[in-house]
Amino acid sequence: MAALPSSCRPATREEGYAVQERVMAHAGRGQFGWKIAATSSAGQRHIGVDGPLAGRLLEGQIVHGGATVSLSGTQMGVAEPEFALRLGRDLPPRPRPYRTEEVMAAVDTLHPSIEVPDSRFADFASAGGPQLIADNACAHLFVFGPAARAYWRSIDLGSHTVRARVEGRYERSGTGANVLGGPHLALTWIANELSVLGIGLRAGQVVTTGTCMVPLEVVAGDRMVVDFGVLGSVEARFDG
Repeated sequence: MAALPSSCRPATREEGYAVQERVMAHAGRGQFGWKIAATSSAGQRHIGVDGPLAGRLLEGQIVHGGATVSLSGTQMGVAEPEFALRLGRDLPPRPRPYRTEEVMAAVDTLHPSIEVPDSRFADFASAGGPQLIADNACAHLFVFGPAARAYWRSIDLGSHTVRARVEGRYERSGTGANVLGGPHLALTWIANELSVLGIGLRAGQVVTTGTCMVPLEVVAGDRMVVDFGVLGSVEARFDG
């Protein structure tokens, strides 16, 4: 669609989240976790927003590493290497902001992952933040990798390098710093963003923290492998 009708188009971030919540409730599926979009300044410029956006990941949107992902019906045609964090305990809404030390203490495991975003808007770059939030922050499919093999808490995730290759075509790299300065800072952002809305993060939920490099263009037939170094790797194949 070009845009939501003016009679029900969200004008603020809060209204966008209210629409998102109701649309996701109609899906009739359990919630796997959360995603964060536009965690880099380049990503924010690309979709015309002034800050990150949170979206829900539902059961049925999740595939596991090594699986084949369908690009049928999608328009973005990109895949994004991301650090994903699974919570071991709740972070409920509260009046005071969460500190990074608190949210990281609530994390159980870290997972190399790939997000395959998409949007319902024909020109998602001009839809604006409230409409993109209503569109579930462009959440579409999520490739969930295995838990990191290394003791990841001893690693500076902000400076950690991630390398990705679309086999036979090209390679790209990035670091955790491209995600709001680091995955730990991105997790803190979403804990506080949701807390203000009266929403908490729950034990067992996964938060994928945003792409750590320029998104990789993929087409049917591609195989993408992402190397997180000592943290492990994740891969996906794409078909039409």
